[in-house]
Amino acid sequence: MKDKILVYMSGGVDSSVAAALLVKAGYDVTGAFMIDYDDETCPGSCWHGDYEDALRVCAKLGIKLLRLDFQKEYKKHVLDYMYEEYEAGRTPNPDVLCNKFIKFGVWMDKAKELGFDHVATGHYARLGRKWLNQRVDLLRSKDENKDQTYFLHQLTQEKLQHVLFPLGKYTKPEVRKLAKKFDLPTAEKEESMGICFVGEVPMKDFLQKRIKPKKGKIITSAGEVVGEHDGLAFYTIGERGLGLGKGDGKPYFVVSKNLEKNELIVGHEDDPLLYKKEINVTEMHWISGQTPRFPLKCKVRLRHRQTLEDCIIESNSTETIVHFFKIQRAPTPGQFAVFYFKKKCLGGGVITI
Repeated sequence: MKDKILVYMSGGVDSSVAAALLVKAGYDVTGAFMIDYDDETCPGSCWHGDYEDALRVCAKLGIKLLRLDFQKEYKKHVLDYMYEEYEAGRTPNPDVLCNKFIKFGVWMDKAKELGFDHVATGHYARLGRKWLNQRVDLLRSKDENKDQTYFLHQLTQEKLQHVLFPLGKYTKPEVRKLAKKFDLPTAEKEESMGICFVGEVPMKDFLQKRIKPKKGKIITSAGEVVGEHDGLAFYTIGERGLGLGKGDGKPYFVVSKNLEKNELIVGHEDDPLLYKKEINVTEMHWISGQTPRFPLKCKVRLRHRQTLEDCIIESNSTETIVHFFKIQRAPTPGQFAVFYFKKKCLGGGVITI
């Protein structure tokens, strides 16, 4: 209980309750509010309200709140990467990058520099510590609907040794009740959505700040030209609502991209191009630090909150292939395939198709 804990405070109810639980448990707790993104036209508009909420929570708990600025690091590791991936026609996941490079990267390095033993967050995840071999397993949370291990699958053993997830054994409704019990100012605050640290902004509007439109043809998988797109960067596999009206009484979906010809391929919900029996995955990261034996039978999640699906992973020196037991809709290049065995998150990698 003498450990010094730095709690990442977002100004939301989850991180507020995480801090309250650690204070109640007797730890030496300090809060930290990180500024990662701001609107150049209106400084402070992206974070000031959340910062004030975090201040009120820390005042209620009787703990200090540090305010640190990581805008340069966030731009380098998350925003620039996002733009590069979208320009290349892929769809990256900023939340995964944010956890890997920012929350458990530069933030964690700063916490260590300041003399803290552990960092704690409001993520819904659990840890299983194996004391004999010093290994830490990343486990799905009690609340399956809120489970955030998908976004945390890039963490290493070194990082997990110094992390606490106080909310892992609670459901969201239970966390709300705890917030009221602790009389926290954020107890009734609505959940924030949107791009990590940027907020709720239409992705196309956000991307157009850096990516110029590059118009091209929209064609069906049968080769019929049905419209014009603004640039492949602004569309995602599986996306519906392209402003094309309805073909044959059915809506169109993005089923593929032809990067060489700058063509957006569309089809109906039953288009074979929208479904895959297997995918390729690169940049595989295994949380244990050890590569498992292949073929490996486990479960996979291709997007947050997707139902876990059975699969078999095969891997060699050149590629990793994931074979699905049940055909999967719209695996998306640039997103992550994350693997599980029972409650344990094994790791994951980038989908390349």
